Amino acid sequence: MIGSYIKTSKRNLMRNKLFSFINIVGLAISMSVGLLLIAFVLDLHSYDRFHTKGDRIYRITNVLTSNREQSSKFASTSIKAGKLIREKVTGIEEVAILRDFSQDAKVDNTILPVKGFWAEPSMLRIFTFPMLEGNPDTALKDPYSIVLTEAAAKKLFGNEPALGKAIQFDSLNYRVTGIMKDIPFFSHIHFEALVSFSTAEQLNRNDKNFEQWSNMSLNYVYLLLPSTADIASIRSQFTAIAKEENRVEESSFIQLELLPLYNIVVGENLRDMRGSVGPHMPPVMLWIVGGLALVVLLSACFNYTNLSIARGIRRFKEVGLRKAIGAGKSQVWQQFLAEAIMISLAALFLSFFLFLLLRPQLISLAPEMQRTVKLDLTPAMIIAFLLFSVTVGVAAGFMPALFFSKVSAISALRNVSSVKVFKRLTIRRILVVVQYTVTLIFITTTAIGYVQYKNILEFDLGFKTENILNINMQGNKSDAFFRELSEMPEVTALSKSLIITAVGNAWGGFMKYKDSRDSALVLTNHIDENYLALHEYKLIAGENFRARPTTTAAATEVIVNQQVLKRFNIGNKNPEKAIGEEITFSSFHGTRRMTIIGVMKDFHYGKVDNLIEPTAFMFRTPDDRTIINAKIRSNDMPATLAKIESAWKKFDRVHPFQAKFYDEEIEEAYSEFSVMIKIIGFLSFLAISIASMGLFGMVAFTTETRLKEISIRKVMGASYGNLIFLLSRNFILLLSISAFIALPVTYLFFEKMVLTRFPYHTPVQAVELLVGLPAVLLIAFLMIGSQTMKAAKSNPAEVLKSQ
Repeated sequence: MIGSYIKTSKRNLMRNKLFSFINIVGLAISMSVGLLLIAFVLDLHSYDRFHTKGDRIYRITNVLTSNREQSSKFASTSIKAGKLIREKVTGIEEVAILRDFSQDAKVDNTILPVKGFWAEPSMLRIFTFPMLEGNPDTALKDPYSIVLTEAAAKKLFGNEPALGKAIQFDSLNYRVTGIMKDIPFFSHIHFEALVSFSTAEQLNRNDKNFEQWSNMSLNYVYLLLPSTADIASIRSQFTAIAKEENRVEESSFIQLELLPLYNIVVGENLRDMRGSVGPHMPPVMLWIVGGLALVVLLSACFNYTNLSIARGIRRFKEVGLRKAIGAGKSQVWQQFLAEAIMISLAALFLSFFLFLLLRPQLISLAPEMQRTVKLDLTPAMIIAFLLFSVTVGVAAGFMPALFFSKVSAISALRNVSSVKVFKRLTIRRILVVVQYTVTLIFITTTAIGYVQYKNILEFDLGFKTENILNINMQGNKSDAFFRELSEMPEVTALSKSLIITAVGNAWGGFMKYKDSRDSALVLTNHIDENYLALHEYKLIAGENFRARPTTTAAATEVIVNQQVLKRFNIGNKNPEKAIGEEITFSSFHGTRRMTIIGVMKDFHYGKVDNLIEPTAFMFRTPDDRTIINAKIRSNDMPATLAKIESAWKKFDRVHPFQAKFYDEEIEEAYSEFSVMIKIIGFLSFLAISIASMGLFGMVAFTTETRLKEISIRKVMGASYGNLIFLLSRNFILLLSISAFIALPVTYLFFEKMVLTRFPYHTPVQAVELLVGLPAVLLIAFLMIGSQTMKAAKSNPAEVLKSQ
């Protein structure tokens, strides 16, 4: 019976080559998007699955709340939190504390940068990082011990054995106590080396802030829970610890939460004081991309349904004869479903080649994408592709199969032409409207998104960024390189800063004014006296920095923005009256009294999807890490950059030159929007292509079934224009209905949902809304006109004779 279904389906497909071609190509194009999404999701869910105890591993996250402020979640936590959990919390198997490590390693006369973590021995018991040499139980036990990956050992020692050898960091000798396998690609933690945490404790024994409860910068805590762990009990114990430690800070407090290992990469977006550990993809992004891919796929399924029902009118007699000789509903249903699955499998073959063609394009959309996914074929992926193809076949063929299986033998032999759903609306008309509504939404979304993205890049941040090159000093003292840059004629101005603002970086602490119980998180940057002038910040009251402190604790002057005055009502929000007022500022550097010496006009410290927040600038001291901001004027920018890079290589032979223009930094900060627009634009192109193929098939079918009518009208004197109007009237009406639905829906979607995240967005313009409509109408006229011309050129005598 199955063989009979396959043979019959094959004959029907070959008999209707045009419709089969449209269905297979349309499904293949849409399925290629589905295959990319499947591969993308499988890659993301492959992260950290190689750990044998992965389902029992959790990371501690910090939830920081200040008075009158919303909570902020951080991926990092304090060393003290890790130690308190180990000491006081019951029902935990292992605790591992990690801290960022990045230093220059010296082996003989070779100096190379090494990145990794200070780590406790328990890390190698919690995670599955196989050791090739050395004892995992003791490798990180003693101070000044280091474990290298295979790649790091080869980088430092070449082909010589590394175990037991010495490495110098800051003139201190560390002994290599282990060599482990290179870290798998699908690990959220990547490192070249693990250094014993006891070393960090010794080096920071005189730093009172090292184990401070609020010092969450650079530290991560992982737990291994037993399989019978009582999560509720552990959380209640966390609450008790946090309550005890938060008593020292009345107006802000930290809570501890558990984050499962498998939810780190695909999970809630968390802040990190200095970057993030590994890749991250918010679930909402997967839902959005998945929803868009589903819409494109449904468009192709609508094509199949439309064309199958239209073409199937000719098969009513076949259905009637089948039922007349005893075929049941299920057999007719199975016949049409088998045909749809065959088309879907044929489309899978073509879509797989499209997948291979599109895969490198998707990965190259953004540097972050290259670091996150590989999209390599795996057995699980191939099985998922096959199941996906069968599912698509069932989805596409379900409605035609159901439609024809319910037709009675008498009605089928009478050649019923269509089925009504609501009075004068047929299934096919509804599907055409839905399909073109979706297509118009795609096109309009792309146009609006592109315009908004460009507006973001050109947005007035409140300071200037043109031709400013930000050079990361990577831990080097900046004075010598600063002097060398100042001697270059192309460099017109120089300044120094701790971070680059307006690109998502953040630094800050808690500020208090007169009320000791009222504090607020204030974002900060540490700058020198040249920074404001170079970036053209608007100082509306007071003056620039006067003092030149040599330590952070000695920096007592602060320049604030207008939001600080509003937040604390300093000087009744009058900038002039705020000058000379004192505030208290607390960070992991300690608490100090500071004097307001200047007030800046509000500017965007963070990205433009955030409201302008209270911000303060403090003087950059020699103990701060440094970014040099160089204002450049040159007629040959590549040659100037090469000149600066050449100077860097003489200054630092170890670290590669790291510098980007400010505008490039901003563009990269919004790369996720750029990627999303490119993806939606690509899906828009696919949607309109699939819809156009479907429209072409429907017009071809309509023209073919009305060929006799067209011939009679032609004999009676109808012109080409009359015939085009006759055939296009219904389609243009359906497209108009689609436009009346799609345009308001898109407008409301952006104005009420998407753009509400951007408080400084520009309103959606009519041009952006209407840009897709002419394109769709033009394609429709081309499809209809081509078939009408073909029918109009036919010989009426031959057509009427054959009819």
